[in-house]
Amino acid sequence: MKLKQNKLTVSRWRYALVMTALLILPVALIWHIAGLQVLSDVDKGYEFLQGKVSKKMVRREVIPAYRGVITDRHGEPLAISSPVVQLVADPRLVDVNHPKFSELAEHLSVTSASLKKRVLRYAKRPYMVLKARNFLPPAVAEKILAWKIPGIYGEKTYKRFYPAAEVMSQIVGITDDKEKGQEGIESSYDSTLAGVPGRKKLLKDRRGNVIKDLGVERNAKPGEAIALSIDMRLQHKAYTELQDAVVRHQATSGSIVVLDVHTGEILAMASQPSYNPNDRKKLSSDALNKGARNRAVLDLFEPGSTVKPFTVLAAMENSKIFAESIIDTNPGYIQVDKKRIKDERNYGEIGLADLLKKSSNVGAIKLGLAVDPEDMHDLFSRVGFGQVVGTGVAGESPGTLPVHKKSMRLERANFAIGYSLNASALQIAQAYAVLASDGLKRPITLLKTDKILEGEQVVDAELVAIVRQMMTGVTRKGGTAEKAAIYTYDVAGKTGTAYKNVAGGYDDKRYVALFAGIVPADKPRLVTVVIINDPKVGGHTGGQVAGPVYANVTERALRVLMVAPKVVVSDRAVALSAKPSPIRFGGDI
Repeated sequence: MKLKQNKLTVSRWRYALVMTALLILPVALIWHIAGLQVLSDVDKGYEFLQGKVSKKMVRREVIPAYRGVITDRHGEPLAISSPVVQLVADPRLVDVNHPKFSELAEHLSVTSASLKKRVLRYAKRPYMVLKARNFLPPAVAEKILAWKIPGIYGEKTYKRFYPAAEVMSQIVGITDDKEKGQEGIESSYDSTLAGVPGRKKLLKDRRGNVIKDLGVERNAKPGEAIALSIDMRLQHKAYTELQDAVVRHQATSGSIVVLDVHTGEILAMASQPSYNPNDRKKLSSDALNKGARNRAVLDLFEPGSTVKPFTVLAAMENSKIFAESIIDTNPGYIQVDKKRIKDERNYGEIGLADLLKKSSNVGAIKLGLAVDPEDMHDLFSRVGFGQVVGTGVAGESPGTLPVHKKSMRLERANFAIGYSLNASALQIAQAYAVLASDGLKRPITLLKTDKILEGEQVVDAELVAIVRQMMTGVTRKGGTAEKAAIYTYDVAGKTGTAYKNVAGGYDDKRYVALFAGIVPADKPRLVTVVIINDPKVGGHTGGQVAGPVYANVTERALRVLMVAPKVVVSDRAVALSAKPSPIRFGGDI
């Protein structure tokens, strides 16, 4: 039986319709793709989609600028920035149940529970620092990031490190969590050290992982380096000697300054108590407030008898007395208004050199009352009292330098022996630098300089040389500071032992011990000032407490700077017992 085969026939118009549709579909698809990826003027075209992607995946990140290095005068680093990684998070994406989450907490020195609680508390925020200053070495950070905990990523930055630690902490200062200067040089020269951060674009996935670096928009500009005038060889000696003295005498605080007379540079400047800027865990706000204070610049004291050379100089400058004059200090005290001011004993008739050597209050007061108070104020002002020294240290105080009327006899008497005015250790050092440089007042600097700075002649050079020679008796036998003598060098110095000014007056059982010295006396190179505040055991006078610190630090400085000694002797006692050349002229007070 033969089957009949039916032919399937399609009308021409249907065939044309199908073929047209098959041709239109790919063209429409191509057009749609072009609209998404090529054409910019199509509604919700590629620009719209790229904008959406950019908002979610393209990130702009700051490129931190390398903070400038701070060094001493010989290039020894005092503050440097080391590359580190800080772990940050997008709390919205963090998987707190990740098997490595607890190990992450250990690296951050927190408990897993506390870290989890903190992440959940900020669950709606896109950014969170996991722990303030959780800086990690790059190798450790890479290990943690390799765990690929969702939402955890690292930011490259720098951590400030201080190689000299507490020895330089008050001068160099410290930075905060954002590497902004907070104290000392770090604060005063923050704009110089900081540099300018850069910026770059990155393409990141939803977990914060970098997919592609889209390029740098602005390069970071590193900060400038700063070289200080400090010599670390002397700074370390000054710090340790001062620390030992403060501990040994159970003092409240102390400070020391060493100046180069030729250049006005500060070669060493230390204060106690101090702090370690590298140990942030033990650095409470109270400890920072006490330890970060640069007391040599900021703390003000009544300088006591250290100003007596200037009292003598003012009297000589105004022709009230001459270098060989004799002063009658009998009977060992002087009555000024209702107050009786005494010497240690009755020195009788003495010359100016013995006035300074014995630190006679009676003699100094007689000179002070003989000089017009405006003339006295003028001389003290010219040598730097009552003025900001200008080192650039933030918060530097000018101190106080009062102007007295002639009728204010008691105030004028107190002023002549170093009371009723206030000064810092650095201000006293600047004033003594005028004595050391034959009446020339140079700028004092904490920055290294390669040239001798120009100064201003503020006092007659011949008068200054005479007074400086008188001051050499202070460290010789019978002087108030035998312990401040330096083997084979002549020291022109002066002690100060001032009663502490407390609320309601002076406490006659509490003191500030001071010593200021110039060496070598004939060709000065160094000025050193030591202040020990409120010593409680082992003596309280400037000669007993501050004198030994002066001698030990300055002797080391003379050796380091290779300053030639005046003479070579075999016994230190010879230097101590040597007598100054007699200075006797005429005229009595």
